[in-house]
This record gives sequence, C-alpha cells and structure tokens, in this order.
Amino acid sequence: MGAVGVVFGDIGTSPLYAVKESIAHLRAHGEPLEEFMLGLMSLVLWLLVFVVNVKYIFSITRASNRGEGGIFALMSLIPRGLARGVRRSTLFYLMIAVLGAGLLFGDGIITPSMSVLSAMEGLVVFSPKLSGAVVPGTLVILVALFFAQQWGTGRIGAFFGPVMILWFVVIALLGLRGIAMDTSVLRAFNPAYAASLVWAHPVACFFLLSAVVLVVTGAEALYADMGHFGIRSIRLAWYVLVGPALTLSYFGQGALALSRLKAGETLPEGFNPFFELVPEGFLIPMVLLSTFAAVIASQAMISGVFSMARQAVRLNLLPRLEIVHTSDEHEGQIYLPTINGLMLVGCLITVLLFPSSTALASAYGIAVTAVMGVTTFLFCTVAYRLWRWRLSVVLLVGFAFLSVDLLLLAANVLKVFSGGWFTLAIALGTFIVMATWVQGSYHLGKRIAEDSQSIHEFLAEVLWTDVTPRVDGTAVFLTTNLSTPIALKHFVEHAHVLHQKIVLLTIIPSNLPVVPPWRQVHVDWLPDGIWKITARCGFMESPNIPRFLERSNGKEAFKFDPERTTYFTRRTLVLPTGPAKIAPWRKRLFAALARNAADATRSFSLPPSRVVDFGSQVEL
Repeated sequence: MGAVGVVFGDIGTSPLYAVKESIAHLRAHGEPLEEFMLGLMSLVLWLLVFVVNVKYIFSITRASNRGEGGIFALMSLIPRGLARGVRRSTLFYLMIAVLGAGLLFGDGIITPSMSVLSAMEGLVVFSPKLSGAVVPGTLVILVALFFAQQWGTGRIGAFFGPVMILWFVVIALLGLRGIAMDTSVLRAFNPAYAASLVWAHPVACFFLLSAVVLVVTGAEALYADMGHFGIRSIRLAWYVLVGPALTLSYFGQGALALSRLKAGETLPEGFNPFFELVPEGFLIPMVLLSTFAAVIASQAMISGVFSMARQAVRLNLLPRLEIVHTSDEHEGQIYLPTINGLMLVGCLITVLLFPSSTALASAYGIAVTAVMGVTTFLFCTVAYRLWRWRLSVVLLVGFAFLSVDLLLLAANVLKVFSGGWFTLAIALGTFIVMATWVQGSYHLGKRIAEDSQSIHEFLAEVLWTDVTPRVDGTAVFLTTNLSTPIALKHFVEHAHVLHQKIVLLTIIPSNLPVVPPWRQVHVDWLPDGIWKITARCGFMESPNIPRFLERSNGKEAFKFDPERTTYFTRRTLVLPTGPAKIAPWRKRLFAALARNAADATRSFSLPPSRVVDFGSQVEL
C-alpha cells in the first residue's frame, strides 16, 4: 500500500495527459487519427512494458546500494570497481551523476505543475466557462502543497495508499467502460501494430514519441524509492494493480477516440479522452479525485527531491542545508526549507509560463529521457567494473536500453524551443551550482591545508614548550584530518587554556546509504588527554555528533558526559580575491553558497547552549 501511494504517484497520473497530448500532437501535424490509433495504443503499451518491466524492475533495480536506489546510490557503487587512485575517472562519473541530479531537480519542478494543472483542466470538460479558474486554482493548490511540507508527510502518509488504490481502481473501471465502446482496440496488444505503424510512418512516429514518452514519466521513481519499500513491494504493486490499471486506462481512452472516429465524428480541439470517459454525473467527483492523486504524485516527487538534496549534501555536492526531521520513527521523512522554497517559486513560474497542460508538455519529457540515459550509462559502468560482467553482455544490454533512451531523448530535443529550454535551464543551473561547490570545496580545503599545522606540532608548542593550563570538561573540535583545527588554534590564542579532554572529530561521508552502528565510529587515543574520533555517515543519514560521541563512549577509555562537553565550530568567510584557478564569477558564486550554508549547530544536531563558534577568512 505504501509503494502504491508513493512510488507510483507520478506514473499513475500520466493517464491524465499522455493520450490527450498524443492525439493533439497527431492533429497538429495533420496525421490521420483513425489510421494511427491502434498503432499509438500498441506503442504506449510496449513502451510501458519495456521501460518499466524490462529496464527498471528487471534490470536497473539490481544495482542497489544496501537496498537503496537512485542516481547517487548508483554513483556510489562505481568507486568500488575502480582502481585506487583513479581520481579522474571518479570525477568523471561524479559529474555525470551531478548532471542527472540537475535533471531530476528540473523534473521535480515540472511534475507537480503538470499533474495539478492536468487535474484542474477537468473543470473545462464540466463547463468551458470555468477555464479561467484553472490557472488560479492550480497556483492555490501548489502554494498549499508546499506550505504543508513543514509538517511532514507522516500524518497524511497513511491516506496516500488508500487514495491511490481508489484512483487505480477507478481509472481501470473507466478504461473498461471505454473498451466496451470499441473492443477492436484490444488488437493493439499485438506489437505488430506498433511495428507496422513505425514502418509505414517512420518520421511521424519519431515526432509522436515526444508525446508518447509521457506514459513513462515517473519510472525513475521505481528505482529512487526502492530503499523505502523494497523491490518486492514495488513489483507486487506494479504487477497486481498499477500496471493493469494503467493499461486499461490507456486502452479505454484509445477505444473512446476510435469509436468516435469510426462514427464519422471529428475530435474537437482540446479533446480530453480521460475526462470524456467519466459519466456526466461523476465528473466533479472525478476532478476532485484527480486533484488528490495529482497532489500525492507531487508529494512523492517533492519528497524525492528532498532525499536527493540530502544525499548531495552528505556527498559534499551542495553546501550544508537546514534539514528538519518530521518523524521520530522514519529517518527518510525530512523537510528542507531552502529546497522547498526554491521548488515553490519554480512551480509557480512554470504554471505562469505554461498555463495549460498542452503548453507544459512541451517542457516535459526532456529531463525524464535524459535521466533515463544517465541511469543506463551508470548501470552499465557498475555492471562492467563492479560486477565484472563480460563486455559483450554489457554492450548488448547498454545498446538495448540506450537505443530507446536516446531515441526518446532525440524526439524530445525538438521541444527545446517550444518550452524544453525551461527544464534544461533548471538542470543547467543545478549542475553549475553543484560543480562550483565541488571545485570550490577542493580549492578551499587545499588552501586551508597549506596554512594548517600538524596537531602533533601544535601540541608540542602549547603543552610541552609552553605549559598551557588545563580546565575541566571536554572540548570537541571538527577537523578533516590530523591537522590542527582552526577553532582549536583560535581558542588557545584567546583563552590561553585547554580542556582536560580534547576530541578531534572527523566525519567521513560513506558510499553506504546507512552505516551500521558498530562500524560508525573509530576511536584513537593520543597522548595528553586527546582522542581522535572518526565517524562514518551514510549518504541517506544526517550527521549527529552527540550520537557519535555516545557510541564512542567506553572505547579507548573515552568517557562522554554531555553536560560537560563544549562544541567548538568555525564559520569560514570565503573571499573571492585569492589566486585559485577558478573563474571569478564562480568564485563569487561559491562564496555566496558558503555564506548562506546552514550553521554547524543545526547541521550536526548540536545543543545550541553548548556551542562556541569561531570565524575565519580565507582568500580563494
């Protein structure tokens, strides 16, 4: 039930617009609708089977990192198959994953807008006079949806599954109603109809793919959300309910259009077969149910973007962001205020730029197909380098998947000038931000390391050369290695004392989604009451320093007393006036990102009353 409510929300609302946009595409290009309908239905069915069943459920989901899926989980598997020290290859795959993340962020802005807008357009079928309420209603729902994110999905999550089950049952029944109007549509189960249509009209079918691809939008969620529910639940939900319901819905819409065309009717402009299948007295309830389903689909995508952003922060692809945990029981239920605000603004701009689902369909599809291609490339890399598949098998699988991915992408590239530029602009902006942060962090760390002093040299000066007084308590300093933390150096310079216990804590991002507690911390005792603690944090976890110290308690004679522990942090002000070989505008961007990063107190779950923050300036 949980998988039905979250994983399939996006792909489950595709019947709202996929067939409608395909028919509108054929009409716009002057193609004979009746001749194309059976071939169109066959294309829809077999594209759904190939992408969802063959590619994702049967193949891609095998590449799990301890049960977790998604672009970053897939990318984190690659270094295990590379020789040690191959930095360029690792960086190349990292940039590919960053590109995929940028595309997913663009998709995360388009999906809520498209789903809610398509649901609200059902009002026009009820009464054309209500067309003026579609855009304002969509904006109100989007604002309410993003405003509600701060309370988390825990309380309303229990309703997602039942509502989506009702949704799939209803669209299946409506599909059966449509199929009863013209049972000849069932012949489209034969893939020969799709093949003959492509053979007879190759150019027209190529352009048609830019609309047909809408049936598989959301397939990436099958892989990205695998860790939340497990592949068995996802497979069961797909084969028992979701797959059959979508097939019936698409075939019912096709049968309705086919029956009217055979009767000599002309399909009107803006023909919406999904809502045309709904009996007149049930139209308003169906619009409400569609809106609920669209909100759930949007919620699933928003939660997915939150998870992706947290993974990016843990992998140091983004600056520290404020992460609010909205559930005491489920680690994955989080809220990121900054990302939430950016997505809301992006969705509102999207609806205002593209005030109809037809216009928005021009911006939809490019990000989805590009992410599919990135996923295939990373999957083949894992299969060859980590699993040691034979090259011939990898090439065969890669060719099969990439041929479809690139064909769909090529068909959607034609949308660039009619709206696809918007999605690409979002993806490019996200890519630039992540790439700038990675490059800037590398140069910043290099600059700090050049100016730092070994902890052993520092202690020799303050303890052995100049006897520095010791005071009661424990001081915790964050450091990346055995160099002297800047906060420690500044504290001694100003206070002229040291605590009896000093902890040098290093947090290392792990390529595991969740690090087991017994592997999470490693404690080394150094002379003179100093401990070096190394904590590993998975990319699906949020670092919690007090919890790390609790798990270190008793190791190497270390004793943790939270009431007598003080945490010393530093906030670095980056000045874009240094000699680093980075473009000046990227230096300024990195400085702005560093300046607006969340402070260590919130990022590491530190008790605010026991934190001392030091500032420093570094020229980059």
